[in-house]
Amino acid sequence: MKKIFIIASGVLFLASCNSKSEGFTLNGTVTGELENGTQVYLKTTDSLNQLIDIDTTTVENGVFNFKGEQAQPQLHYIFLESNRGNVPFFLENGKISLKFQKDSLNYAKLKGTLQNDLFMNFMDESRILSERAASMQNDMRTAAQQRDTATATALREEFMEFQEEAKAFNVTFAKENPNAMISVLIIGNLMMSKALPNDEILEMFEALTPEMKATVAGEKLKEQLDKMKTTEIGGIAPEFSAPTPNGDLLALSDVKGKLTLIDFWAAWCRPCRAENPNIVAVYNKYHDKGFNVIGVSLDTRAEDWTNAIEKDSLTWNHISNLKRFQDPIAQLYNINAIPAAFLVDENGVIVAKDLRGPALEQKVAELLN
Repeated sequence: MKKIFIIASGVLFLASCNSKSEGFTLNGTVTGELENGTQVYLKTTDSLNQLIDIDTTTVENGVFNFKGEQAQPQLHYIFLESNRGNVPFFLENGKISLKFQKDSLNYAKLKGTLQNDLFMNFMDESRILSERAASMQNDMRTAAQQRDTATATALREEFMEFQEEAKAFNVTFAKENPNAMISVLIIGNLMMSKALPNDEILEMFEALTPEMKATVAGEKLKEQLDKMKTTEIGGIAPEFSAPTPNGDLLALSDVKGKLTLIDFWAAWCRPCRAENPNIVAVYNKYHDKGFNVIGVSLDTRAEDWTNAIEKDSLTWNHISNLKRFQDPIAQLYNINAIPAAFLVDENGVIVAKDLRGPALEQKVAELLN
């Protein structure tokens, strides 16, 4: 299922809008029963998307505050001691006001700086959509428990329509707010989920203001989009190499045949494992005619990887850096979800992408017969 895009994790920055600012002041107000001295944690994420502590203060009579300098506005989070959840916001120079109920962090209210005002505009509508989604999913569970197949089918169709509505909201917001950092996040999420054609994603990015493109997050998104261009159909598949299960280094150029399938998969990926029998059948049928496969595993445990190769009878070449989505080959090919596959001809040209089931054999047969 496509998700409603509300917030993306990661180190995300804004270009400073006011070079004359004297720093930031975050004034927080918490309602609900909360003891004086309760710890409040200000956190962000590092380059590996791991939370790191930035500062700590305490709540006194329902109020807390943070002060400091922020060279570049950045996505931060407020955590309360012994409370689940967090409050995301953009820490940027200026006066930021934050109000929330201690048991309802998801409904926090922000105001005071441009990016947080834009963020709140987005979140207000997103929360309404999230509540609708939760209600519909609850109705579907009830129908399933009652074995009411007619109602369950109708609700699933209604939910699919709702998902398109939610996606349309995200797209419209990003297009109408090219000066918002949240728009950069939205475009990034749409790209990672493959919710829109690549040309539309590129068009949305190009419509962003120069200030948003110049942020670290904007530059990172551009880098990802540039990678996406290089792995489009008609492009030349980037060369790579990595260790085999035996520890030998194997390159794409070492195994390239008349047609080569670069298959990104993992032992833990159920859709990948479900597709493996189909790839096995196509490989066995067309290998003698020049069809090769190189499996690029995004596992982290060598034992899981090699056991899956043996269990699924994957007799072709395999490589892995055992780094999940941090694998440099996955990053080179802009892989954010698996299974993913690229069909490459003898000249290294990408002739098809993400073919599964009968579509893979049809294309291989077309090109080799």
